[in-house]
Formats: sequence, C-alpha cells, structure tokens
Amino acid sequence: LQKGSSLVAPVHIVSEESADKTNLGFIHAFVAAISVIIVSELGDKTFFIAAIMAMRYNRLTVLAGAMLALGLMTCLSVLFGYATTVIPRVYTYYVSTALFAIFGIRMLREGLKMSPDEGQEELEEVQAEIKKKDEELQRTKLLNGPGDVESGPATTIPQKKWLHFISPIFVQAFTLTFLAEWGDRSQLTTIVLAAREDPYGVAVGGTVGHCLCTGLAVIGGRMIAQKISVRTVTIIGGIVFLAFAFSALFISPDSGF
Repeated sequence: LQKGSSLVAPVHIVSEESADKTNLGFIHAFVAAISVIIVSELGDKTFFIAAIMAMRYNRLTVLAGAMLALGLMTCLSVLFGYATTVIPRVYTYYVSTALFAIFGIRMLREGLKMSPDEGQEELEEVQAEIKKKDEELQRTKLLNGPGDVESGPATTIPQKKWLHFISPIFVQAFTLTFLAEWGDRSQLTTIVLAAREDPYGVAVGGTVGHCLCTGLAVIGGRMIAQKISVRTVTIIGGIVFLAFAFSALFISPDSGF
C-alpha cells in the first residue's frame, strides 16, 4: 500500500504544478498583450479613425465595425505567431526578444524626435481620408438611389434589404480599421508575442486592449484625441518594449508556458 501511494502522490503534484504553470503563462501573456496594445494604439491611426467616425455617425455602429476588424486582426496575428512555434522555442524566444529591443529603441527615437503636437498631423490625415470615403459613399448612394424608368424599382429593393443588415458606416469603420491595422506595429507585436507566450492569453489580452483603446476613442472623440500626447505615449511604449526585451535576461525560454 505504501508503495502504491508513493506512486500516486508525485503524479498529483506534477499535475498541480503544470496547471499552475499554465495559469501563470496565460496571465503573463494577457498582461504583456494588453500593456503592449495600449501603448501601441493610443494616438495611433486606428484610434483616430474610431474617434473621428464616432463624432459623425452612430457610436455603436462605429465601435462594432472597428472592434470586429481589430478582433479579426488579433486572431490572425496570433495564428501567424503560433505557426512559428514549430521552430524550437529557444530560437523564437530570442528572436522575439531581439525584435522587442528593436521596436523599443525605434519607439524611443521616434518619441524623442516628435514635436509636442505630433498627433495633430495624423489626426488631420485621418480626417482627410474619412472625408474622401464619405464622398465615395455619397456618390454610390446617388448612383444606386433612385431607380430610373428602364431599370425599374425592383433593383433598389435587394439593396435596401442588404443595407438593413449591414450598414455602410459599419462597413466603412471595419474596412478603414482593418487596412490601417494591417502591417501596423501592434499587429507585428501581437505576432511576436504569440510566438513566445501563451497564444490564448495573447488573443484575450490583445482583444481587451483594443476594446479599451477603441472604446475610449469612441466615447471621448476629439477631446481625447487632442489631449493625448502621442510623444509621451510613444516614449512610454519604447520603455515597455525594452522592459520585455530586458526581462529575457532573467527568464529562461522554457519557462514561458
């Protein structure tokens, strides 16, 4: 009996240790993702897109379109990062650490070179882009709106049913946000994080981070966009990225998750 009980106990201990390790891996990945997304997205192009569109259109529609785009992009980025885990973890860990160091140094350099009103230029650029999209939308409405005698009224009915389910503003918010986010620093960061951290933690943390930033942009609008110092956020972001790179000196590659 003693021999049998001595065999069962270690198994129980190992299972508890692996569960604790998994939980810590998820929490670490979640915290890393949410902090990195916040410092990357505040004052970013996608932030301004949500802020400006929310001032002109229904806030819930803009928020839904932007969040669908950002959620989809986060999941795709996590899949891209997780795909690299076929490579031995020791290589992906140190490559990702080097990328974090490069991102951090670049952000610090950009932040130190920025003027205090740097965000206003990007705000104006996004305003011009949204205005252009609005003009295209108005032209489309004029072309497809009233049916002429030859085409008859039947052509407008399917369009109205389609627009009833998917608003043009929703499509515009989704498209602008998705295109602005593709190849953005936050997308690359999510890929790098997913390669070295728990992918579920990165996915949840990244999505929550995007929710917070986009929600803030939608609720606060222009006031928050004008008060945020992009220079300060960029410098803080550089420090956060360098802190992740520096932490690799004290954490072994195998202790991630």
